[in-house]
Amino acid sequence: MIDWDDVRYFLAVARGGSVRAAAERLGVNHSTVLRRVAQLEERLGAHMFEKLPSGYRLTAAGEEVLELADQMEASSHQLETRVFGRDQSVRGLLRVTLAPPLATHLLMPDFSDFARLYPDIEMEILSSGELANLTNREADVAIRVVYDRKTLPLNLHGLKGPELFGGVYISRDRLAAWRAGAPDPIRWIVISIHGIPDWAHEGEVRTAEVPFRVTDAEAQIVAVQQGLGMTTLPCFVGDADPLLVRVPGTDLHMYGTLWLLTQGEARKTKRVRLFTEFVSRRLAAYAPLLAGLSLSRD
Repeated sequence: MIDWDDVRYFLAVARGGSVRAAAERLGVNHSTVLRRVAQLEERLGAHMFEKLPSGYRLTAAGEEVLELADQMEASSHQLETRVFGRDQSVRGLLRVTLAPPLATHLLMPDFSDFARLYPDIEMEILSSGELANLTNREADVAIRVVYDRKTLPLNLHGLKGPELFGGVYISRDRLAAWRAGAPDPIRWIVISIHGIPDWAHEGEVRTAEVPFRVTDAEAQIVAVQQGLGMTTLPCFVGDADPLLVRVPGTDLHMYGTLWLLTQGEARKTKRVRLFTEFVSRRLAAYAPLLAGLSLSRD
């Protein structure tokens, strides 16, 4: 008999292209991945991979196994979701994936309220910035910003929430200094992988040619609070921060619509249904803040 866990490790290497990528994906060390793949190769009597300087490449036997392994994985996920969907108890694990700013700057108090209401539900908040795959049961609920509803996979079921807008922000003190004629340059603060969005412009404030780059949203927020320059932020972050103000002469931009997404049988469980209904009501109450209507412009 082939051990399904060995197949999972094989799939992780095949998809990641390296033992390192597979280990990070599965949350284990390199030696565990190598041992599991070796076990599978021993059982099947064939080598699955050819090791190259650039990574691991599937052999001919590995290509054949990959096709069947994909089918095994799909069947495993189908079995899990059907069993999960029959569980109507208000207990057990509930995994929620969403962008870090939504978790830390908007919904964490609501998650706390929900956890107090249902103490037997074990909540896991996945806010690393990577999108979890609902189909593969990496999460039970996704809270996502969707610009075009047509891009949603057909197998996902959703509750539509409010529209989300963003603006261009600067620290109140830095803006006051600029108005007073301070010579210090004002930089664009950007997340390295994104750069300055096409919709953003300087308004009345002129920026230096040299940007200030960060790698995550929290560093971006602290940088603008410290007066390093201006940056784009969701309105629920920028308007709620007493240290920040919108840059004069700039407009708001619609990022998209918030959706609460579930998949297949998972949506039928009581804990998933209770959570999505609870958060949907909270999001509706946040609609003015999300749309940038909760505060007047300075």
